[in-house]
Amino acid sequence: MATRTESCLLGHVLLAVSALVVAAAAAGDDPGKIGICHGRVGSNLPPPAAAAALLRRNGVTKARLFLPDPAVLPAFAAAGIDLIVGVPNENLTFLSASGPEGAAQWLRSAVLAHAPAERVRYLAVGNEVLYNNQFYAPHLVPAMQNLHAALVALGLDGKVKVSSAHASSVLAASYPPSAGAFDAASLPVLRPMLRFLADTGAPFMVNTYPFISYVNDPANVQLGYALFGAGAAPVQDGALVYTNLFDATVDALVAALEKEGFGNVPVAVTETGWPTAGHPAATPQNAAAYNAKMVERAARGVGTPRRPGMPVETFLFDLYDEDGKPGAEFERHFGIFKADGSKAYDINFA
Repeated sequence: MATRTESCLLGHVLLAVSALVVAAAAAGDDPGKIGICHGRVGSNLPPPAAAAALLRRNGVTKARLFLPDPAVLPAFAAAGIDLIVGVPNENLTFLSASGPEGAAQWLRSAVLAHAPAERVRYLAVGNEVLYNNQFYAPHLVPAMQNLHAALVALGLDGKVKVSSAHASSVLAASYPPSAGAFDAASLPVLRPMLRFLADTGAPFMVNTYPFISYVNDPANVQLGYALFGAGAAPVQDGALVYTNLFDATVDALVAALEKEGFGNVPVAVTETGWPTAGHPAATPQNAAAYNAKMVERAARGVGTPRRPGMPVETFLFDLYDEDGKPGAEFERHFGIFKADGSKAYDINFA
């Protein structure tokens, strides 16, 4: 007969296994496929039908759209591409105050009028609100809740998950990964959001760029470590070993989730990538190396040291260069493809 201690330990193990199974299922219907973001802040972008055809021609069947563009949604849906559809930050005040009925009206007119529900996998409510849009922060979770209630009323809550994409700066601590902790100023918003994600089976979405971490702190972040380089010095964190910054960042987020009591919430990386110009480390060769590794990891269903059996659904940024983006020059050079449909560097997705 098992002792009380053994029974408790067995119970904890079974709960942990169950949580990982649920979380893996929530991480995406097909986590073994990479997705690509389609930003639209450019002056020479091909038409949506051409962009959708380009994705399909290269074996990509998932995309992230940053807003429900009525020209883009039907083109991508008709091509059979599954979508993350962004809910713009400026819509959050209305959606938080409108109740489920107003959210349902918005959902029908802005999204479902242009794309069938079976093509929409996620609604990403707001983008990096806690990083640079604090005005919208109080409206974020109520907007998510109202949209989810609208999906329930429409019978779509089992198909479409509701989350919000965060900047990596939502973490106040990330080194070593086991020390990962959320920014205390964000916790009043994050805690109810985490409860919502756990209750609805949706992932915690994060935008993470090892390139930017390297650019901001080259003295402490090795280029090889950011690029999955074989010669990079590993980071030892207790019994776990980290050979790249991507794994370390995701696991710092996992550690932060665990500290808040939500270790069963999966993580989806809704933006990551490497630019081809605008900085000495922004080269086509480095972009090819980084993004090829991300494609390979998605295809193999690779987890992280802290969650080795749990794939991280990932979306590469960006389909094309966006010459209208503000900020540093490299911000305008994340395109994987050129406007004529040719590849900016050698990379395969199939």
